[in-house]
Amino acid sequence: MGVKKSAGIKRSAGRRKIAGRKKMMVAAAIGVVVLAYLAVQYVLCGAAVADGHERLKAFDAKTIELGSGTMAYIDEGEGDAILSIHGICGGYDAGYWPVAGMASDYRVIAPSRFGYPGSDAPENPAPGAQAEAFAELLDGLGVDRAFLLATSAGGTVAIRFALDYPERTRGLILYSSAAPLSEKPDRYPGYAGPPKFLCGNFGMWLFSPLFKPVMGMERETIHTMLPFGERRDGTIIDAEITNPDMAKNYDDYKIESLRIPVLIFQAKDDKMADYGQMAGAARRFPDCEFVVFEDGGHLMSGHGEEIDSALRAFILSAE
Repeated sequence: MGVKKSAGIKRSAGRRKIAGRKKMMVAAAIGVVVLAYLAVQYVLCGAAVADGHERLKAFDAKTIELGSGTMAYIDEGEGDAILSIHGICGGYDAGYWPVAGMASDYRVIAPSRFGYPGSDAPENPAPGAQAEAFAELLDGLGVDRAFLLATSAGGTVAIRFALDYPERTRGLILYSSAAPLSEKPDRYPGYAGPPKFLCGNFGMWLFSPLFKPVMGMERETIHTMLPFGERRDGTIIDAEITNPDMAKNYDDYKIESLRIPVLIFQAKDDKMADYGQMAGAARRFPDCEFVVFEDGGHLMSGHGEEIDSALRAFILSAE
């Protein structure tokens, strides 16, 4: 019996060793596949970043020295001025694209906000300081008054500008924008944006397959965000300071005091800017037109002609 028991123990130990070796081989194979995938993605990301740098260079961006430091901007066209204020993960390129088709009839000014491509990140990057920098930018460009068009996180800065400089604001256009709250909140997120560990070229590239389920955007949107390294500081400023500001400083956003025309565009299926919150906020603006789309997401895809038509009608009515 002892011999049989010993033999059984040896066979059992042998099977465990074989099973252990198989697990190690499987783990090693998985590791090799993961490393190969990361290596391929790193190469693809590098090529996309290089393309992104070339795309930024293709814009006729200028710079100006302000009290807050250097600011980069696009300035095209003639006529009534539209100051286009981009959202999180953006830059002068992202500010320009929503109104690119209007540069033939209007003067389009699209700056990079603090910490975005070509613009410095000063010690105080709060929305009020951003609005002050924009007022200084308009002074430098000889523009007394402008229409403000803001997307996403840029909406906070545009609203702050309209409140602080109503005499310089001809109209406010909120495009898939951050919304003022309907009432003062008991609590609010201290950080509202992508996690810091993703705020880089490779991190955001690896995350891009999840753009559709998380943000409602196609993966190809990543190509409009690269090079992300040049947007990192601005993105974190928005996440830490700009995005929470209308909740944190609710009493400083007296929306009901605005005496300017307001045009709001919003899609109901926007995963980045909550439709319900904007619908409630729209009632706080004394003179507001609220244009709602059933679909289109944060980029309001498929509604370009409707938006362009409404924009032009809004500007004409405000003249």
